[in-house]
Amino acid sequence: MNKQEQVRDMVIRILENKKHVGGIRRVVWVGAGGSNGGNYPAQYFMEHEATLIASSSYTSSEFVRATPRYVDENTLVVAVSMRGTAETIAAAEVARELGAATVGVYVDESRLTDVCEYKVQYGSLAVDETDMGETNSAIVTMIAMELVQQTEGYAEYDSAMAAFGLIDPIYRKAVAYTAPLAEAWAQQNADKPCINVMAQGPLYGAAYVFSICNIQEMLQIDSCTINTCDFFHGPFEILDKRTSLFQLISVGRSRANDERGVRFLGRYGGDRVYQLDAKELGLNDIKDSVSEYFNHLVFSPILNNVYMRALSRVTHKDYMTRRYMWKLAY
Repeated sequence: MNKQEQVRDMVIRILENKKHVGGIRRVVWVGAGGSNGGNYPAQYFMEHEATLIASSSYTSSEFVRATPRYVDENTLVVAVSMRGTAETIAAAEVARELGAATVGVYVDESRLTDVCEYKVQYGSLAVDETDMGETNSAIVTMIAMELVQQTEGYAEYDSAMAAFGLIDPIYRKAVAYTAPLAEAWAQQNADKPCINVMAQGPLYGAAYVFSICNIQEMLQIDSCTINTCDFFHGPFEILDKRTSLFQLISVGRSRANDERGVRFLGRYGGDRVYQLDAKELGLNDIKDSVSEYFNHLVFSPILNNVYMRALSRVTHKDYMTRRYMWKLAY
C-alpha cells in the first residue's frame, strides 16, 4: 500500500468511525517549529477548497494552553512531529481527552504514536534520499485533500493525486538548477547580520520555515519573515541598496501579489535582493488547476537542502550545531 492509499484508507476509516456522532466537522493541524510551518499547505488547501469541514492550525503549545472550545468528538486533530516533541504529544493527549480523532504524522515512533489513534509515517525532507512527495507537508496535504474528496468531492482530486508523483522529479531537477545560484547567493549574503525572507499566499509557510528553522535555528543568523502583501504596509521602509531580502514567487491565483513585490524590489532594492520563482523550479509542470497547492512541497526542501547548506558552507557554520536546543531544559 503506497502513501496515498494509506492516507485514503485512514481518512475513510476516521469518517466511518465518526458517523454515529455526526461526522467530522473540523480539522486542526498541530505542530511545533518546522512541523507547524509544514502544516501550512494543508491549512491553505482547506481554507480555499473545503466548504463542509472548518480548518485551523495551531502551534502545539497554543493548542495545549488555550484549547479551542470547539474541539470535541466531531474534530480531527492531526499532530505532526518528527520524533515526538513534548508539546505535540501533550496536544494529542488533550485532543484525545476531548473526544477528537487523532492522527500522528511522524518519522520515528514515540509517545506521540502511542497516544494517537491513527498514524502515518513520513520521510524527512533533510534526507537526500527521501521522496519529496512523501514529506510531512505532503502527507498533511494528502490528508486535507482526502477529507474534502470523501466529504464533499474535490473536482481536481485525480490531478492533485497525480501531482504528488511529480514532486520528487521536479525537486531533483530543481536541485541541479539552483545549486550554482545558491552558492552565488550565499557568497553575496554571508556577511549580512539579517536576512529577510518574503512570500505570500501558498508560499508563506515555506518562507516562515526557511526563516525560523534554516536561517535562525540552524545558522544562528537573524531573519524576519515578511508577507509580500503586507510588505507595502510597513516593512518596505527597511529597503535600501544594502538590504538582504530573499523573495519566494509562487504559481497560483495570488501570483500577482508576488509580481508587485518584484517590481518594487527591482526599482528600489540592491544586489542583495534575491528572487526564486516557482516557474524556474518546474512547478509549471503540474496542472495549473492544482499547482498552487504544491508550491510549498517543492520550495521547502530546496530552501533547506540547497540554499541553507550553501550558506552554511560559506559562513563555516555547521548547521547541526545549536546554542540551546538539545542542550538545555526549556
